[in-house]
Amino acid sequence: MKIGVHGKEFNRQSAAFIELIFGLLDQHQADLYVSEKFEPFLNGAAFRKYRWKTYRAGSSLKKLDVLLSIGGDGTLLESVTHIGAAETPILGINTGRLGFLATISKEETEHAIQVLFQRNYTIDKRAMLRLESNNKLFGNQNFALNDCTILKKDTSSMITVHTYIDGEFLNSYWADGIIVSTPTGSTGYSLSCGGPLVFPRSGNFIITPVSPHNLAVRPIVVADTSELSFEIEGRSKKFLVTLDSRTASVDASARLKVKKENFKAHLIQLKGQHYFKTLRQKLNWGLDIRN
Repeated sequence: MKIGVHGKEFNRQSAAFIELIFGLLDQHQADLYVSEKFEPFLNGAAFRKYRWKTYRAGSSLKKLDVLLSIGGDGTLLESVTHIGAAETPILGINTGRLGFLATISKEETEHAIQVLFQRNYTIDKRAMLRLESNNKLFGNQNFALNDCTILKKDTSSMITVHTYIDGEFLNSYWADGIIVSTPTGSTGYSLSCGGPLVFPRSGNFIITPVSPHNLAVRPIVVADTSELSFEIEGRSKKFLVTLDSRTASVDASARLKVKKENFKAHLIQLKGQHYFKTLRQKLNWGLDIRN
């Protein structure tokens, strides 16, 4: 079984856990492929007995059966950019804090890897969005699982984001910025700005203003078959555009469009896992402390 591994820098306390994962994969005689970005952190003596090939982000990973993401949700979002259109299934092992996307805890890891090699899991297919721009922002990695944001930069003044849906004028948002979120991203930045929770298979985009000047402006949910387009105004000459954790700087000449991506992120889901269960466990959703 061809297994890709991507992670982030880890401390001495976490090294034993990372080595445990490599040991389990070695026991199953996995053919390992480690990301070029993660490999430099595996230079300790404990990892010298393992053998792997190195892959570069952006290269075709269709040859992989599974990609292990070791870290938090940010690491998993980065793993999604490595996979891209290959749609290789991703198993998120959480060594971070919340772990809303990377749902496998350290205690569950050994069982999860065993189930992985038994192929006894399901695939949760998550829709993504694509950003198109006149200046080719983000190159070939112009897609996101969580959200795309347009934000102010270099000034405390608000910006104005003129927003259109399928060419029809929606609103001019006078705010610190706006968020265009997928249902997966509805539990992230959008939620913290007052956006709704949206079930992953709902087929929607959520447009959420960031600190709007007009309090009558509220988040809106639209079909993900829509094409959203934006024009930006502000006192500043520069604005910030993000795709998940990646950022780029643009000026007022930028013409931005957001559409549904043609491919999806395939997240591995073990038996007993479900989106609603994750909501209850990670966000304490529906919790009533009186009971």
